[in-house]
Amino acid sequence: MAEQMSEFARVLQAEDDVESLLAHMVKAAIDLVPGTDDASISLITGRRRVESRAPSSDLPRQVDALQTRVGQGPCLDAVFEHRTVSVPDMAHEDRWPRFAEGAMNLGAASMLAFQLYVEGDNLGAMNLYSRHTNAFNAESEEIGLLIAAHASVAFAESKKMDQMHDALASRDTIGQAKGILMERYGITGNQAFILLVRSSSNTNTKLATIAEYLTGTGELPRRSR
Repeated sequence: MAEQMSEFARVLQAEDDVESLLAHMVKAAIDLVPGTDDASISLITGRRRVESRAPSSDLPRQVDALQTRVGQGPCLDAVFEHRTVSVPDMAHEDRWPRFAEGAMNLGAASMLAFQLYVEGDNLGAMNLYSRHTNAFNAESEEIGLLIAAHASVAFAESKKMDQMHDALASRDTIGQAKGILMERYGITGNQAFILLVRSSSNTNTKLATIAEYLTGTGELPRRSR
């Protein structure tokens, strides 16, 4: 197991694509955590908003959608309240009455969810599913926690890289937009930037979006009425 976890960590470290990273996390959970039939990742996309990603089959896809629809379930608890949430037998689960019956009917007999977090940053949850009751044991929780810990660090780093790339791309686009305005109107860089900011304010549009529109069309967007 130590060798498999080391290999998993190396794979995550080498991966720079978020979707591939999530797929590796799901595959590792299915391959390494005893009792796991399927898995998915729940990512925080906004205030109390969670999105299901990389589901391994229709089972996690449908169960995740059910949790979102009814607003309760083990994955949501793992994301926002507890680091680990275990459901040994869905048929006798009473913590989420609106969720449990539907999940059982979909085929989820037991579940295990782990919070994905790094210091100061709650990222989401890793969700494990089994079609059998009492499928997960202490070893399942121990290995799941290790995978979640490695995955959290890798995913947090990937998010930082994506944000950095986006920031650099936005800066380049804004620079190009300023250049267009400077050449067109014979103005300084600061004056061109003020025009972009004014257009952003008048149209209630992000500055980077204004710059992208200008570089793509050659024009500033018109003020909405």
